[in-house]
Amino acid sequence: MSLRIFPLPAWLARALSVGLLLLAGCSSAPERPKPAELAPNVALIGVRQVWSTRIGSVTLPLQVSVAGSRVAVASDDGTVALLDGRTGADIWRVALGAKISAGVGTDGNLAAVVTSNNELVAIAAGRELWRQRLPAQSFTAPLVAGDRVFVLTADRSVTAFDGQSGRRLWTRPRPGEPLVLRQAGVLLAVGDTLLAGLSGRVVGINPNTGAVSWEAAIAAPRGANDLERLVDLVGPVSRIGNVVCARAYQSNVGCVDASRGTLLWTRVANGADGVHGDDQLLLGAEPDGRIVTWQRASGERGWTSDRLRYRTLSAPLVLGRSVAFGDGSGLVHLLSRTDGSPMNRLSTDGTAVAAAPILAGPTMVVVTRSGGVFGFAPE
Repeated sequence: MSLRIFPLPAWLARALSVGLLLLAGCSSAPERPKPAELAPNVALIGVRQVWSTRIGSVTLPLQVSVAGSRVAVASDDGTVALLDGRTGADIWRVALGAKISAGVGTDGNLAAVVTSNNELVAIAAGRELWRQRLPAQSFTAPLVAGDRVFVLTADRSVTAFDGQSGRRLWTRPRPGEPLVLRQAGVLLAVGDTLLAGLSGRVVGINPNTGAVSWEAAIAAPRGANDLERLVDLVGPVSRIGNVVCARAYQSNVGCVDASRGTLLWTRVANGADGVHGDDQLLLGAEPDGRIVTWQRASGERGWTSDRLRYRTLSAPLVLGRSVAFGDGSGLVHLLSRTDGSPMNRLSTDGTAVAAAPILAGPTMVVVTRSGGVFGFAPE
């Protein structure tokens, strides 16, 4: 998995460029490890494709947003659609005329995206309501909640806007490390608290005023240079009730009680994408495709699996007694939640799965890099 960061200071960019040139002069690039071979598929649980549609190519840090049975998706070229998760039919679809830098957030009625021109765009009933200029880029989908739109930008500021008028309500600046990951971060609501991932910390914010209520560190910046100190939290997260579990990039995983603002546990973990789980288990994939689990209550290590090594896995989705991982060839692997054994394997369009599968009502929704959107349901 490639490193996704933004921005590089000039001195660091020069140092990295020189280092890469020296390496190129000494040897050829190492061969990419061969993905693990797959055994013939044995469908131990019945799942069938119930619909498919298209949205356009997806290379942005995609986040698919769900509100009930409604699914919001967006493509690089600025197409945004709200779909019926049961049928895949468009509720509405709109072309914004501008490329998008982050995924789409929705509450089922209002949707919001951020363009590559640093504009926050709000959409309802298939038409644009308003646009607001942001002070920096954003790679995290806006959060639409309580008739407001919340945005986490690459300068680690959090800003709230009125959902109907676009009026800026407050901004919470956050001085931090100079590097930011060019991928989706953490922004969600738990009860009456807004949670944002800032420099390895889960920060609880009052959504009415922007005041910080508490902070809980899942990871702390360490190392001798800016690159080594990068510990941003990455989405998606796993939430059960008031407990939110998240991953700090290539550093730790941990769980926080959002009702009290206390850290429950943290463990060293090598990973670049988010986690998911249930009330018993937390699951995630490492960059080489090893799947790792932790006991949700204690953080103790559970089962691991090398069955999907080097298959470029997405973040997971726990689905009943199985867990789903998308891979770089467009397959969706359903594994046993208890031991990682294979339970089924689903095909899409042959291009990489762009983000963690999500659940819209009873339907699992999968989006691929070429813009295929697929709905799967248990038989």
